[in-house]
Amino acid sequence: MDTTTMSVRLDRETRARLQKLGQARNRSSHWLIREAIRRYLEVAERYEQEKAEDQARYQAYLDTGQHISHADMLAWLDQLAAPAAQQAEAL
Repeated sequence: MDTTTMSVRLDRETRARLQKLGQARNRSSHWLIREAIRRYLEVAERYEQEKAEDQARYQAYLDTGQHISHADMLAWLDQLAAPAAQQAEAL
């Protein structure tokens, strides 16, 4: 794995919290910081991907006007729920 070093300036309280948590979890502060960054990037990248997909869907709607009406959506949801409702009534 190709790595590089970056520095991060932390206030004393944050550094103390990292050290305390690292001791409690038997992990280094370095590991906690790397893990926090990795998790943040996963969430932020997923958000950006979903935002781009939403923008593409909206643009497709603007281009085509194709949509599903509220009434059609309710009917479809009722159809999906019907088997479970019948099963519940049978009990």
